[in-house]
Amino acid sequence: MARIKPQALLNQSKKKKGPARISATTILICNLVVVVIILSLVATYRHWSQRSRNQTGSGLSTFEDTADSFADSKKYDLPGYAIMNTSKGYITVELYKDGSPMIVDKFLDLCQKGYFKGMPFRHVIKHYVIQAGHSEGLGAAEDWTKKGKLHSRLATSSPKQEAFMIGTSKTRDNTGFELFITTAPIPDLNDKILVFGRAVKGEDVVQEIEEVDTDEHYCPKSLVRIVDVTLKREI
Repeated sequence: MARIKPQALLNQSKKKKGPARISATTILICNLVVVVIILSLVATYRHWSQRSRNQTGSGLSTFEDTADSFADSKKYDLPGYAIMNTSKGYITVELYKDGSPMIVDKFLDLCQKGYFKGMPFRHVIKHYVIQAGHSEGLGAAEDWTKKGKLHSRLATSSPKQEAFMIGTSKTRDNTGFELFITTAPIPDLNDKILVFGRAVKGEDVVQEIEEVDTDEHYCPKSLVRIVDVTLKREI
């Protein structure tokens, strides 16, 4: 075998190619591609995150709207009128479901439980108010028994509620759920009772109850009572 001379080996090593160098331009382009990919991923993530939040918010809004619609439909499904059968005749009461929803709900619940059956009219103050209740206590009528004597001296310039308004006492004591029916416009009505309806038929019956004989404490001398209450959606 022929021996290779050192000079020939040196020449051959010079002819071998070294590793290829990567130019700065190539590195820059690769970096830009990586940046573009990262930005695209971030943009995609933000897009889907926002879309998810919008869908969730839309779902909650739809649920709330549905709940509100259900509540409204339930409210309008409730009876709008109560017909009180008294020992003097019938009184039809329009219930203020929008203006006094909580009181109306309580009143309807008590009607369904028969709470008002046999309830007597405890106090009758002519040209002022009549009160029905199971308790013998005066309740909200206590102050009115004094004002009844001074009714002619009440300030006529005060804003007044109409007559034949139906309400219950604002105070929560042992008198239970009282019923008040005004027989004349009263300046301080809202200070004493929560109005939740108005007699739209049977005003003559209210006036007949108002005309019964009473003692010095405004208690009727003969029994006048509510026989029962019938609820109606419409009349």
